[in-house]
Amino acid sequence: MAFTGKYEVESQENYDAFMKAIGIPAETIEKGRDFKFTTEVVQNGNTFTWSQIYPGHTMTNTFTIGQESDMETMSGKKFKAVVQLEGGKIIVDFGKYKHTSEIVGGKLVETSVAAGNTFTRISKRIA
Repeated sequence: MAFTGKYEVESQENYDAFMKAIGIPAETIEKGRDFKFTTEVVQNGNTFTWSQIYPGHTMTNTFTIGQESDMETMSGKKFKAVVQLEGGKIIVDFGKYKHTSEIVGGKLVETSVAAGNTFTRISKRIA
């Protein structure tokens, strides 16, 4: 169960350009830029509960690899998606962007791509 754990954001690259590309308002981008939120992942076989815990708000997606699941984007948009697991990477198409998560050197590395902009977030394991 490589993904199970609690992670705290350590660094981000290309945050502003990516958020603009997916249509996040400037004031929301400004507020979210320096949030040190945590991500909590519980993996039970092919089923995952993935929570991002922000100050005053938690966003949780529960999904099973290869099955259609109800999902929610960072901006609150709800949709259905089939999450894939390829080469140890969790891959989901959020409509406006494609998101990949993997564990590299004990850290959670998340990469999102939209309109030619690549956003990378690296989080360290804290539990």
